[in-house]
Amino acid sequence: MSRAKKLYTRLMEALLRPTESAQLRRQVLFFIPVPIPVVALVALVVDGRVSAPGWMILLSGSVAVASLLLAVIVQPSPLPEGLSAQASVRRSLHRFQQITTLRISLALTPVVVGAGTAVAGGGLFPLLVALALAWPQLVLAMPTFFTITRARRAMEAWGTRAYLWAGLAQPARVRWPVVTLLMDQYRRYRERRAWASEEEPHTVGHVVDAACETDDGEPATSGSGEDADASERAAGSTGQAKADPTTVVPGIVASPARRILRTGDGIRRRVRGGRGDRRPRAKS
Repeated sequence: MSRAKKLYTRLMEALLRPTESAQLRRQVLFFIPVPIPVVALVALVVDGRVSAPGWMILLSGSVAVASLLLAVIVQPSPLPEGLSAQASVRRSLHRFQQITTLRISLALTPVVVGAGTAVAGGGLFPLLVALALAWPQLVLAMPTFFTITRARRAMEAWGTRAYLWAGLAQPARVRWPVVTLLMDQYRRYRERRAWASEEEPHTVGHVVDAACETDDGEPATSGSGEDADASERAAGSTGQAKADPTTVVPGIVASPARRILRTGDGIRRRVRGGRGDRRPRAKS
């Protein structure tokens, strides 16, 4: 019992470790139980029958075999020559993430095809055949020592060293596919609800204050009618002062505006009275 507990503790530590390799393990582990609800749903559709036409079984089996061969054969492309260590770490990690996603997709493709053929054939046997070849592909997609070593050797085919282990050891946030996204959306929704509930009392208080300032739908006024007349006169005088700037500073006489003529070529010429031609006259 203690040995099993220690093994479980080590597995959980390796799974929840905040690194890139653990993130890929979490991604693969999330999709391993996905075919189980698919089998349950298809069993309800076909009423639990297992037998199906032979060509349906052959179709789902051939798709599963093809995807399994692709998952085993396909490896990351080699790294280009002349890369620095930092660039090699980034590119090798990115390509290994791509190949892991590809293997997961190849593993789920037979499940979808098997479910379709099982519903069309009226039996579970095509889906069971696809599952028998799909689950091993998910195991191959797991970033184990064997898969990482094969991918690193494939990247180093052109002589450039791939620092894949260093890339997989980089820190990463602990995320689960779909689950983390839903939890983030729910957390943002609760934060918005809490913010709205905190702002609502202040809004109600402002509305009550505004209602107290009014009387029978009319805005409240402070002061008598004489004050209102005085304010109107002040506003009128202010408007007049803005209209006539000579009233602001006494003693300033407004000069007449100068006329500006526009000629056909767009050149402005000012006509000023009392000025003649300033060009020098030629001596006789």
